[in-house]
Amino acid sequence: MKEELRQKCLLIRKNIKNKDKKDKAIYNKVINNSKIKSSNLILIYVSKKEEVDTINIINYFLKSKQIAVPKIENNIMNFYYIKSLNDLKKGSFNVLEPITKDKVTDFNNCISITPGICFSKDNYRIGYGKGYYDKFYEDNNIYSIGLCYKESLLNNIPKDKGDIPVNEIITN
Repeated sequence: MKEELRQKCLLIRKNIKNKDKKDKAIYNKVINNSKIKSSNLILIYVSKKEEVDTINIINYFLKSKQIAVPKIENNIMNFYYIKSLNDLKKGSFNVLEPITKDKVTDFNNCISITPGICFSKDNYRIGYGKGYYDKFYEDNNIYSIGLCYKESLLNNIPKDKGDIPVNEIITN
């Protein structure tokens, strides 16, 4: 059931109309979000082509906040600080990952911006099926925000025992 929904939502997201306009609307909501504004550190994924754009969000906050990006190591998701987009190179799953060695160990006053293929109105998500974010949130109590297009926000999605909802969803 989840895999079928994942494939269906990947197709929906791939065919999003007016993506640039929707990315800009989400960007404006993110940079004006009070929780994000009051945090010192943002944990954020680097978007792929079909995902909600995070490159502009990263560039915006690099000037004023600490930014850390995920890297999968030994099947565990760790976050590393970056100072610019030049600190990234293609890694696991063809995703840009940090090449820095400055690993985040203190998650105080931090926000996590979370990817998802689709989200439900009760804040659950379907990701890429590896469970990295669920495991990370199980081990770290961090305020999490999912980014998605309205077309990818569903009434509900199937949940598994280990699924952990995000605290908030920002959409266009």
